[in-house]
Amino acid sequence: MSEVSLCRPAGYANLTARLGLETIPNWHVSWVGIGSSQRTETDGATATTTYPPSYWPGDSLGAHLEFALKYDGVNLGILAAVFANADAAEIVSYVASKPLGKYARRTWFLYEFLTGKTLPLQDLSSGNYVDLLDEEQYYAVSPAPQVRRQRVNNNLLGDHRFCPTIRRTIRLREYEAMDLRSHCQKVVANYSPQMLRRAMTYLYSRETKSSFEIEHVRPGPTRTERFIALLQLADREDFCTKERLVELQNRTIDPRFAQAEYRDFQNYIGESLAWQRERVHYACPKPEQVPELMAGLLESHRVMERAGVSPVIAAAAIAYGFVFVHPFEDGNGRIHRFLIHNILARRSFSPPSLVLPVSAAMLKDLVDYDASLEAFSKPLMRLVDYDLDDEGRMTVRNDCSASYAYIDLTAQAEALYQFVEHTITRELVEELNFLENYDRTKAAIQRIIDMPDRKIDLFISVCLQNNGRLSAQKRTSHFAMLTEDEILRMEQAVRASYQTASAAAVKGEGERHGS
Repeated sequence: MSEVSLCRPAGYANLTARLGLETIPNWHVSWVGIGSSQRTETDGATATTTYPPSYWPGDSLGAHLEFALKYDGVNLGILAAVFANADAAEIVSYVASKPLGKYARRTWFLYEFLTGKTLPLQDLSSGNYVDLLDEEQYYAVSPAPQVRRQRVNNNLLGDHRFCPTIRRTIRLREYEAMDLRSHCQKVVANYSPQMLRRAMTYLYSRETKSSFEIEHVRPGPTRTERFIALLQLADREDFCTKERLVELQNRTIDPRFAQAEYRDFQNYIGESLAWQRERVHYACPKPEQVPELMAGLLESHRVMERAGVSPVIAAAAIAYGFVFVHPFEDGNGRIHRFLIHNILARRSFSPPSLVLPVSAAMLKDLVDYDASLEAFSKPLMRLVDYDLDDEGRMTVRNDCSASYAYIDLTAQAEALYQFVEHTITRELVEELNFLENYDRTKAAIQRIIDMPDRKIDLFISVCLQNNGRLSAQKRTSHFAMLTEDEILRMEQAVRASYQTASAAAVKGEGERHGS
């Protein structure tokens, strides 16, 4: 027999197999083999470790719960499914066998936390307090509330209604070491206050346009101005309340589809392939689950804000958590991206009143943005049992509530950090440099001819769209009053200001400010 056939699943792999559970897979899978060495293989999303025989924990449920917490990490979604289907007596037996053990105490706390049931065990009266999450491996709240019953520090990022987990991966540690907040402040310090005020006006507009464009929506002037007005409040007001979220929804969509409450129907995200044929990409939580999930999500926001959890980590947990709950019929994506700004701005990650064009970075990296959403939606959809009727109405037959309430949002946090890095190092710098070049060009043209500002702006814009030259058509239709010499000198002024930019970049800048 091959070594592979002699491997036995351990930890979460053992627990889900023995109880016949279907869950979103854990990021780490454990096997115990017959070889003398330990080896780990990864496909990018999942790491699989095969341990030597000495690691076999035994056959009991408790032994594999301990193994899972020790080697596979804390997966609240899988634990919730295990506890819902396991014999509570086995949990009691395991905890009673080592009442002061840190893994037994964590198991005990998590059982009661996730099920709402109390095990027939006496409160502990001695022993040091242990952290529920290892802060070297997970983002956690600190200081954490102490739970006397199991003598644990509950440093989770939420409560039983909604509690995300985010692992401190190598990639996230590298982003932390970049200190993007300080880098952003240094970028901004290179520009005058007057330049920054001008940049703010445009960045608000660009962020609004990009957020709508991600959803292939072209808003009218009224909706655009409403969203800009909301962005201008992002650093002053906390929108993570039910009332403010409803207000956001009302102000970002067509008024005919405004809602006064969270949705009371089953919704999903999909696309029509043909008449009465839908491809479903994501099934949202059942409507009866939404109020509790949202209450938990908003409490998670308060927990992380009080504890000073990293702004980018908090923004990822709340903004992605929001879009996965999908509490409204329309506008969820825009609100999700707005919440990123709201949390980053209120936590002073970005300079005062300066909006970071994160949606513009997402729009440029749509493949990565879609991948950040699919990192949850794809494995979830393998679990959801649903029907669609002839009118496209969905009925979900099984209960996946734990999968929505206890999401591992590590992939989403990594993605958001990437978007924020690109926003600061590329988008923001490009916009500020563009404005500097624009001012330089405008001043040079004004020295050539005293022309109205509107005409100068148009001249620069159409030149940038044509690699620094005025097309014959535009010359005839808009600038017939200029001499050949004036046009040549003005074109030279445009090219001189943008000579360091590539032709494609110059053209792109022109399109941003195009006529």
